[in-house]
Amino acid sequence: MTERKGFPRPEEKHPEQWREDLNPDAHEGVNYGVLGPHPEKRAPTAYDLKDVHAQLRKDFDDAQLKMIPILPPGTRLEQGAVYIDLNNPQRREFTATGDMEAGPDNRYVPKTEVPYWIWNTLIGVQNPERLNMADE
Repeated sequence: MTERKGFPRPEEKHPEQWREDLNPDAHEGVNYGVLGPHPEKRAPTAYDLKDVHAQLRKDFDDAQLKMIPILPPGTRLEQGAVYIDLNNPQRREFTATGDMEAGPDNRYVPKTEVPYWIWNTLIGVQNPERLNMADE
């Protein structure tokens, strides 16, 4: 099938030559925060932060530590999302409110960004079935 010039493709809203005219302020009003649209993609991991790496190395290998994002200071927490603070010795889950953000003394881990068995290990679950270690 031949490509029709001047017609938008499904992944594009407007043809390239008219895109700026039809939507000059494409991202106006979008608040991505300090780190951009997907801060979790650029967040340091437990592997990257020496203090967290030292704290967790007995429970996780390096590949697993790379799967644990730590929110940088200044990152706003998503309202209603569940987190833990690795700097809190009790490591209790909490649900964020709309006015919360990561501070310099916090090591927040978002529950949605880690596999369930890593999360369960982080919060101290001992049941092998919940840690991905049970026999089939």
